[in-house]
Amino acid sequence: MTTFLILGVLVLLIALGLPVAVSLGLTAVGFYVLLGDFRTLAMLPQRMFSATTGFTLLAIPFFILAGNLMNTGGITERIFRFADACVGHVRGGLGQVNVLASLFFSGMSGAAVADAAGLGQVELKAMEDKGYDRDFSAAITAASSTIGPVFPPSIPFVLYSSITGVSVAKLFLAGVVPGVLMALALMAAVWIVAHRTKMPRRDHMDWTEVARSFSGAALSLLAPVIIIAGIFGGMFTPTEAGVAASAYALILAMIVYGEIRLAQLPGILWETLQHTIRVMFVIAAAGFFGWLLIHQRVPNQLVNALLALSDSPAVILAIVVAILLVLGMFLEGIAVIVLTVPLFAPVMDQIGVDPVQFGVIMIMCSMVGLLTPPVGMVLFAVSSIAGLSVGRLSVALLPYLAGLCLVLLAVVAIPGISTWLPNLVLGP
Repeated sequence: MTTFLILGVLVLLIALGLPVAVSLGLTAVGFYVLLGDFRTLAMLPQRMFSATTGFTLLAIPFFILAGNLMNTGGITERIFRFADACVGHVRGGLGQVNVLASLFFSGMSGAAVADAAGLGQVELKAMEDKGYDRDFSAAITAASSTIGPVFPPSIPFVLYSSITGVSVAKLFLAGVVPGVLMALALMAAVWIVAHRTKMPRRDHMDWTEVARSFSGAALSLLAPVIIIAGIFGGMFTPTEAGVAASAYALILAMIVYGEIRLAQLPGILWETLQHTIRVMFVIAAAGFFGWLLIHQRVPNQLVNALLALSDSPAVILAIVVAILLVLGMFLEGIAVIVLTVPLFAPVMDQIGVDPVQFGVIMIMCSMVGLLTPPVGMVLFAVSSIAGLSVGRLSVALLPYLAGLCLVLLAVVAIPGISTWLPNLVLGP
């Protein structure tokens, strides 16, 4: 009864339009007031503070900064030009370029919204100039941006690691194969749509042009190699990788490409600070809310309730995935992670699901949520940039959502897709 009451109040506050962080905090405070437990309530500042002081969380502002520097410093444009030189000649080629560029870009930003807002503007303009349908252009831009948080490095994986204690390095490796599969699924969907609608194509670029575009993008493309090699070569920790990504992006943008001036840095840093504060406020409020859940033994009640529904791990996992997908329609991805990981992690442990696999499943579910109304952040970001209504963009997204859901289903059904590479490199 307590579980339903707590979650019901939280859902009601969110439905009333209160920010997620405020809803989490008010729910926790309200219940402790009703219980008359003012001694625990006095721990509110300490619990909120401790929730945001984990060393792993330091990576979040630095990956956000790296994405902002890339968007401002001409790095995204160079990546896009190289991707265009590689696959832009096939029918609907700029749609394929869109996916490929997002895969390359994800190697430094680790954030879907950064991809959609930064690289997305470059992609939309290029596709519009070439005569592509705006609905198609906006839909594939939104869908491809979800690759970033799955393919390493990844801000959501850093957050999941800080809550569960699972190795960030393992989670980064676990995202490689699913991230590539997401890209292949989206490229297949683009190919089908392009041939059905007879989309434009251009002539092959000669090898000189391909080499020139590669030369211009080589240093940008080297970024994920440096980050991943540095982590597994022992040069820096996954948390410090965010610092390395920011430093590398700053050197490229200011010194090598010369596209960011010193006077622009305060604006970039201010934008990064604002984004970081929004994320950290949610994490801080979730820290105290999580304390309420543990105090009221909500995770234990949820485990017992789900196990009572079925003794099949597959059925229980399917129920959890369905819950995550529904929550993703109403909550931002970070909020889904901080709210549900403390609830569902014990359930997954009870039914024998690898925490690394569950981390990938959770992030992929939240990525689908970013593309679904009514609260899909990427959906709204691309809708604003492209000048399309959310409803119209949602319809155009359906083929690509189908591809992403097929990959999610494969990751759920076949644990090896997410666990094979981390177990191979780092051991089980």
